[in-house]
Amino acid sequence: NFVLDRSEGDDGSLVSASRAVSPQTGRVLEISTTEPGIQFYSGNFLNGAFGGPSGQAYRQGDAFALETQHFPDSPNQPDFPSTELAPGETFTSSTVYTFSTG
Repeated sequence: NFVLDRSEGDDGSLVSASRAVSPQTGRVLEISTTEPGIQFYSGNFLNGAFGGPSGQAYRQGDAFALETQHFPDSPNQPDFPSTELAPGETFTSSTVYTFSTG
């Protein structure tokens, strides 16, 4: 889990969380969020057992995920942003995924 610099967005506004670029295609993914962290999943456990729409098997290193979220173990860590939600309260969060070409 990566901690995001919220100094520019402590008021709940979107802050830049990640940018991924494919050198082969020029595709760019930019992520902005109101969340305090982002989790990177590398796909290292993909073993070819699952296939995509075209039937191509997904293998180790073929994919990754970027998931905006609060920090793992937040309820037990008083210095982490709170994840406590009292009865009647509403949780809201925004994440924007922007795709473009370089």
